[in-house]
Amino acid sequence: MGAAVDEERARRGPGRRAVVAGAAVVAAGVAVPVVVKAVGGSGGGAPAHSAPHTAAPAVSRAASATGPSPTPYRRPRSDRRPNILFVLTDDQPKETDWALRRTVDWLGGSGTEFTRAHANTPLCAPSRATIMSGRYAHHHGVLDTRHPTRLDQHATVQRQLRAAGYRTGLFGKYLNYWPTATNPPHFDEWLLQEPVAYYNGHYNDNGTVRNIPGYNTTVIKDRALAFLDKSRTDERPWFAYVATRAAHEVNIPERRYAHTRVPDWEGRPSVFETDKADKPPFPRAAKHTLAQGKALRTRQLRTLLSVDDAMRDFHDKLRALGQLENTLVLFTSDHGLCWGDHGWLRKSVPYRPSLEVPFRLSWPARGLGGTATDERLTGHVDIAPTFLDAAGVTPDTPLDGHSLLDRGNDRDHLLAEWWWNRQDQQPIHTWASYIGRSEQYTEYYRGRLSEQGRPEGSGQVLFREYYDLHTDPHQLTNLLHGASATEERGLGIPGLARGLAAARKG
Repeated sequence: MGAAVDEERARRGPGRRAVVAGAAVVAAGVAVPVVVKAVGGSGGGAPAHSAPHTAAPAVSRAASATGPSPTPYRRPRSDRRPNILFVLTDDQPKETDWALRRTVDWLGGSGTEFTRAHANTPLCAPSRATIMSGRYAHHHGVLDTRHPTRLDQHATVQRQLRAAGYRTGLFGKYLNYWPTATNPPHFDEWLLQEPVAYYNGHYNDNGTVRNIPGYNTTVIKDRALAFLDKSRTDERPWFAYVATRAAHEVNIPERRYAHTRVPDWEGRPSVFETDKADKPPFPRAAKHTLAQGKALRTRQLRTLLSVDDAMRDFHDKLRALGQLENTLVLFTSDHGLCWGDHGWLRKSVPYRPSLEVPFRLSWPARGLGGTATDERLTGHVDIAPTFLDAAGVTPDTPLDGHSLLDRGNDRDHLLAEWWWNRQDQQPIHTWASYIGRSEQYTEYYRGRLSEQGRPEGSGQVLFREYYDLHTDPHQLTNLLHGASATEERGLGIPGLARGLAAARKG
């Protein structure tokens, strides 16, 4: 009887009350923080650039970026532009819905799941720069985690939304190695954490660098809720960018979830691959096991339980404000993660667990309020164009992606790319991948990034992979391994190679 109950609980989701007795529930931001220093504005409170070509209403802006306008803005009845809530997790792969039941109930029951969504670069800062700019990494220039200032801030979605009259807020992680005392440009309010920690973090709080006690997800959630609540008096449409530490290693769950029971996982075929002779040298040498993958999965799921709590609170706040219908909500991760797949326990590789991400979008007022799935090839390059389209903003900078709101926007392939950077002592060769509707072709190149984060090396092709994703979804058999020239032509490799080259240059 007890085993049956446990099985039923595991099937239904996390037991929110079955936590360690006496575990402390940390209330974020209630203690008086230690102020380290105050910093001047470096863009966050600067006047907006000229508005792009859109029918945006005139708005009254605050003299300071740290608070609402002194005179409440009354949105004209004709202004039906949506609010935009963007929630971005860190290192969250697919197959994590167990920890996000309320998120799935909300955005799955009242929204669209994009089942073929990808990170265009499976590394934190390049991926986030792609999200903000709608550009591939080879265009925006942030190729590793150490050079965040490479991003052209004029090309960001927050700049264009703010110029169009949106109130903008950033809460959580921005870009790796962003100087903590430097304000993030084009946000009216922010609580930026760098370096990012799960507990008792170091934040730039609207221009003041200080320590704030509490759990990262809860701290940034509470500040985002306060930002949303200001729409009671400031009726401008708003854009909230909420970026959690979860589910990045080293995983530290909220104390009340530290020992929550997680359903068992028996792995997938890619975890048990023993013959890796058809893989590049670094996966061949990888030796991570199912047990290590299971342990990582457990740690990640426990941190995501707090994200699910935050999503519940966002939903309830929007409902209380009467804004649930006309808020576009998008939930995704900056990239995936391998749980021992091909012996790998990280990101950075061109395999599906590393590249594919959860991706859910809801906007009931636009008709995206029912349960639906969308199987179009989708990438992070599509996020900024989608937000701009929803806001009625004509992009004034080049984009590599397209709006997902237009069902006519489709593609037959997507580019993913990665550069061997200085943080990786063991070579993970630079690679680029052509992801098609039913196939994936990858080339590995000789070269790495310089100390300045610029590509160097001959670019010689060192290794190639081709997988039929229909018959081999776990990428176990590289059909180019030992293939003859005739067999390569039969697979269409010459055309795929040309397509990949064009995507890398385009």
